Amino acid sequence: MTIPSNTTNRTSPERLLAQAGGVSGVIYSSLPVVTFVTASSLLGLLPAIGSALGVAVLVLLWRMIRRESTKPAFSGFMGVAVCALIAYAMGESKGYFLLGIWMSLLWAVVFAVSVLIRRPLVGYIWSWASGRDRGWRGVPRAVYAFDIATLGWILVFGARYVVQQLLYNADQTGWLGVARIAMGWPLTALAALVTYAAIKAAQRAISAAGNATDSGSAAAGGAQIDVDTGLN
Repeated sequence: MTIPSNTTNRTSPERLLAQAGGVSGVIYSSLPVVTFVTASSLLGLLPAIGSALGVAVLVLLWRMIRRESTKPAFSGFMGVAVCALIAYAMGESKGYFLLGIWMSLLWAVVFAVSVLIRRPLVGYIWSWASGRDRGWRGVPRAVYAFDIATLGWILVFGARYVVQQLLYNADQTGWLGVARIAMGWPLTALAALVTYAAIKAAQRAISAAGNATDSGSAAAGGAQIDVDTGLN
């Protein structure tokens, strides 16, 4: 069994927030949704699409002017563009939220399957993000910790799908916007905290397993030396 030796490179809540673009990134990501819902209720579908895209472009330009990371803003713009395209193709404002609803279902299923086959996806994501190998799979307590973290994300994605699908079927576009924001970063932050705690627990389990392996090897080596000494 290979135990990752480096447990000092830890994932922190600050790092998770930074990868989302910081506090400003969380705020900026909500602006197109608020703009779309407001414009849709007052002006109709096409003005709402134009307004949401315009706000997404302004966010991107603002980050470029301030020399901030543009990756979150660019990915956000692409997401707004795809959602706007779906709404335009369907001819309904609620279509703007359809992609997010089905992506929530997709991720809930993917994460659930990973737990059922005892390959928790959070563990693999952690291995990839931290540059470690998959030695954690040989440590039952680490696998259990990553199971818990993965279950947390299943609950987040599942709740988003159920609530927003119900609102979608009820043609509640305004409440869909509220649900998208309220069940967006707040739930993501909660799941991220659970993931952080699980990673800490997994790292402790991996470290303990590594120490136990080293102790066992040292004891076996000592016993071999005693045998050799006795033979001589």
